[in-house]
Amino acid sequence: MKVYTERLMLREMTPEDGESIFRYRSDADTNRFQSWIPESSGEVEQFIKNHIKDFNVPGTWFQLLIADKDSSSVIGDIGVHFTGSDGQQAELGITVGKEYHHKGYATEALKGIIGYLFRDLRKHRITASVDPRNAASMKLMERIGFRKEAHFIKSLFWKDEWADDVIYAILREEWETMQ
Repeated sequence: MKVYTERLMLREMTPEDGESIFRYRSDADTNRFQSWIPESSGEVEQFIKNHIKDFNVPGTWFQLLIADKDSSSVIGDIGVHFTGSDGQQAELGITVGKEYHHKGYATEALKGIIGYLFRDLRKHRITASVDPRNAASMKLMERIGFRKEAHFIKSLFWKDEWADDVIYAILREEWETMQ
């Protein structure tokens, strides 16, 4: 499964990607709002080995790598959680290495996968869960057309503390009117 944008290719992970993934995912400061910060390249190798191999299976997360289309360099990843028993909804999460911040890669990658999910897989609704302390991610969601649907106060016990959770969403018909 591959999705192409102007500068990027979204693709499946391979064992050869382990070092690249470890390089950007192990940066604790950049990934402070992520649930997974690997402590070793072996941990990344195990993650790749245990990764779901089928895309679009309800109840599963599927991790796609974001790679530069010309150089094949790994920039980050997008997690796609196929939610709902009918498989008509998805949740997205994104991680981009800090050297690629502020260059439009996250916007481009998200628009690419959202387009694929709505156009090709005919999903009904896509959501994203954002920690409100992550102002950059909240701006990103709004920039690509997501609407803020809810702000849950101290609803997640995460990293030894109660954290707020802001839910963003977009419907297929909303996305189609923006295209």
